[in-house]
Amino acid sequence: MSVTAYTFADPWWLAALLALPLLVWIRGRRGAPVLVVPFAGAWHRPTFIPTSRWPAAFALTGLVLLIVALARPQIVEDKREVKQQGYDLMLAIDLSGSMLAEDYERGGDRINRLQAIKPVIQAFITQRTSDRIGLVVFSGRAYTLAPLTFDHDWLARQIERLKIGLIEDGTAIGDGLGIALTRLEQAGREEGNRRKGAFVVLLTDGANNRGLLTPEQATEIAKSRGVPIYAVGAGRDGLVPMPVFDDNGNKIGYRRAISDLDEGQLRAMADATGGKFFRAADSDTIEKAFAAIDHAQKIEFQAKSYLITTELFAWFAAPGTALLFLGALVALPPQLPARRRKEAAA
Repeated sequence: MSVTAYTFADPWWLAALLALPLLVWIRGRRGAPVLVVPFAGAWHRPTFIPTSRWPAAFALTGLVLLIVALARPQIVEDKREVKQQGYDLMLAIDLSGSMLAEDYERGGDRINRLQAIKPVIQAFITQRTSDRIGLVVFSGRAYTLAPLTFDHDWLARQIERLKIGLIEDGTAIGDGLGIALTRLEQAGREEGNRRKGAFVVLLTDGANNRGLLTPEQATEIAKSRGVPIYAVGAGRDGLVPMPVFDDNGNKIGYRRAISDLDEGQLRAMADATGGKFFRAADSDTIEKAFAAIDHAQKIEFQAKSYLITTELFAWFAAPGTALLFLGALVALPPQLPARRRKEAAA
């Protein structure tokens, strides 16, 4: 990272610029002494009186540039060399049908669980600019929607496109976590069999009921690789309002469904891997959960800072000197013809 600034090493020279208009004004108002000499016309010699203001303009501009040069203008660039790397993290998001339960509110309107978590996840991604983030989605099966990437704007657009029904229904928590761990394994930051600087955020609202890999098996893999699991349990307990749709996909009403979140299993997964479990029963607790994860797994960068100074003296001194010299040349009187020189000498 670098910050560029323009400054003057000796700014007190700039005070001379303020004095120039005053000196010109005083010189214009100063009277000239008059000496009366008899027969002064006999002593007259033709002289050159410049009629152009260019010599004065050149000289004044040159003087201003020289004063600026004496103030030593500089370009100061503050460069910071960051040595430490960010985290690699995978988001494993549940897209099962139960995520349609509308037990959250925003602005007084009822929203479903997926609508509640989308903006929170997008904000979470935006705040972690130095991390590589990937996305796994799961329902009855698990798929990689985005590998680890620094392109967070693209990743946020993929999250915006998430909707229920992309995958066959079910809750394959073990498979979702397993694929997330596989993606972290491919990142190439292992020391021995331990994964450094990585973690998984698992968000689900149900209990595992599908898939080839059990949550316990996935937890053992994460534990053996040193990857913490931060589990977020979405939705309220008990009966929740589940929307009912017609054949055209229009919502025609609600039915009551039982929330089947397995909080004990999620808590055990987090504790076994050194992560943490969060219960997100409403929009506020979802935001607090992701804020806590962000705080717990945030790298404080230690940067080496140094200054690079570029002197701009020559850029002002050279044209200033040239203009003063040009003004002196323009102010020189023209050469008189030889005959006029003899008449002037007579």
